[in-house]
Amino acid sequence: MYRIPAQIGAAVDEIDTPALVVELGAFERNVRKMADFARERGIRLRPHAKTHKCPSIALKQIAAGAVGQCCQKVGEAEALVQAGVRDVLVSNEVVGEPKLRRLAALAADARVGLCFDAAEQIDAASRVARDFGVEMEAMIEIDVGMQRCGVAPGAPASELAKRIADAPGLRFRGLQAYHGTAQHLPTWEERERAIRSAAQGVRATTEALDRAAIRCEIVSGAGTGTYALESASGVWNELQVGSYVFMDVEYAKIEGREGGRDGDFEHSLFVLATVMSVPNAERAVVDAGLKSYSAEKGMPWVHGRADLEVFGIADEHSKIKLGAESARLKLGEKLMLIPGHCDPTVNLHDWYVGVRNGRVEALWPIAARGASS
Repeated sequence: MYRIPAQIGAAVDEIDTPALVVELGAFERNVRKMADFARERGIRLRPHAKTHKCPSIALKQIAAGAVGQCCQKVGEAEALVQAGVRDVLVSNEVVGEPKLRRLAALAADARVGLCFDAAEQIDAASRVARDFGVEMEAMIEIDVGMQRCGVAPGAPASELAKRIADAPGLRFRGLQAYHGTAQHLPTWEERERAIRSAAQGVRATTEALDRAAIRCEIVSGAGTGTYALESASGVWNELQVGSYVFMDVEYAKIEGREGGRDGDFEHSLFVLATVMSVPNAERAVVDAGLKSYSAEKGMPWVHGRADLEVFGIADEHSKIKLGAESARLKLGEKLMLIPGHCDPTVNLHDWYVGVRNGRVEALWPIAARGASS
């Protein structure tokens, strides 16, 4: 861990920048809203820790009703279990004995699952689980349209499930059916079509499992852009939503069910930056650039200032264009930037600074930062 950018009780203007700031009121409303949504529909909620990489946040989500967490990397699972999370799914394939041994070690203290799309993966995980004397939970990942990982739906997935059923140290739980590319399709109709198609693949697989007399307890998937569609499908019974706790520019650009911007959740994550130069009345420069936020999905927005536009970024700087009616920015003035993509932005910071009513109320370490293996 590096420097802590603020002290509890400090004013926002006293936070050392660049800093990753969470507006606690919006964050808490987001957590509660998704938990209530899942509870009212009788669906399991397993939020994705790759978004926040923070055990403190994971435990708050679990306290609100989540069954556990999912993550993409063994390192993320280690940080969660070490902090007290007792139900973790690595919603990804894990290849290589060193990683499998790390995961099996966690299974001595927590319920641990992982995903498969090939027989070789199943055999390797079974060997390691037997060596450690543990049982790990197994999900078959099916390709429901993302064209990334995953076995074909139907009979190929059923064959892998049979192999798991016969594999010592593994217990088949169900299907990983996540359609990631559907999350940011711009219109509701496009997302609805994508999830309708994905549901066909899931149904073909559950029917194949039924014919083989293999019980499928869980169909897990969904994301912040489509969670309502999976929930209404009658197919998915576990939600792996992640970005809903924070939101970002990429999600702000998609269309809601009724048209217009999708407004289900509030922006709660910001990069706080300081105006460090004011070369002229039309331009200012802040002290946060590519080392402070992700830009692969586009420029950040300046929160609450539609008259300001980020128009150029470098490693340590962002240029801000002022509107014709904007007052000239002042040296030392603080601006809140909404990142284009929350997940990789979080991975650039060591701490969350939780703010309420203009004061620092919480400091949460991002314990799984850089957990890329």
